Amino acid sequence: MSTPTAIAPEIPGRLADALRTGRFAVTAEIGPPRGADTTPLRRAAGVLRGWVDAVNVTDNQGATVRVSSFAGSLIALAEGVEPVMQMTCRDRNRIALQSDLLAAGAMGIPNLVLMTGDRPEQGDHADATPVFDLDSNGLMTTARTLRDEGRLLSGRAIDPPPQFLLGAVDNPVGTPDRLAQKVAGGAEFIQTQFVFDVDAFGGWMAQVRDRGLDERCGILAGVGPIRSLRALEFMAGIPGVVIPETLERRLRGVQADRVAAEGMRACVETVQALREMPGVAGVHVMVVGDERGVPEILDAAGLTRAEHPA
Repeated sequence: MSTPTAIAPEIPGRLADALRTGRFAVTAEIGPPRGADTTPLRRAAGVLRGWVDAVNVTDNQGATVRVSSFAGSLIALAEGVEPVMQMTCRDRNRIALQSDLLAAGAMGIPNLVLMTGDRPEQGDHADATPVFDLDSNGLMTTARTLRDEGRLLSGRAIDPPPQFLLGAVDNPVGTPDRLAQKVAGGAEFIQTQFVFDVDAFGGWMAQVRDRGLDERCGILAGVGPIRSLRALEFMAGIPGVVIPETLERRLRGVQADRVAAEGMRACVETVQALREMPGVAGVHVMVVGDERGVPEILDAAGLTRAEHPA
């Protein structure tokens, strides 16, 4: 049992309930398709249904054009999977962002993750004009004001206000100063960057607990398998990702055709260790494009469907 998080009772959804009660929460991630066919998204939701409390629907991740996070979240709802609608500040001004926040509330999307977003030049439209009218902190303040005060940024009242759980992302390295700022701004859960070095993450979590942040915000540790040496080298170059030497030696010490299986075993061990770490509210499993790996990881880690009923 993890530490219960102070989530208001009127906030709906399985994820909010897990955080409120201290039940170990599980979220995963779906990348909407690049074409006008919802079959891949529905198939992925079907694989995850019953295994997770909620699933992130990404918002044009990598600054590449896909089916919108809003549409993807509605499809996930229709398939019986609670969505976490991601929203970035890259493509919309404050009018459009507030409109989407109201739409999410109106359509019963219970969870949001708010972030700045990748730069356009990283994606498939490098010449696109970036908006960034608000940053992630400004968007969090906007969403909290809509929900808790029933007001737009202009000061105009709205009735009824939307109800949703507010989330953000963070890198669990150094001190949790950025986390403290996000919690002060309204974040009620955090999904972290990949955790491969459990000892280093444990040191960060000790600081989180010392500040009492785990009681105000559910910490969902990012996990995922490294399935090739090429993936290992890619992961090592991601800001905020720490690959311990023991894991690198472990993956390089097996035959090439065994790296994927060894990476899965290491991921399972990480999930099991995180379940025992005080203050960790759950895990965010990231295997986008291979959702069938999520039940495999959770089952091997002892998180059965009985603990995450549909």
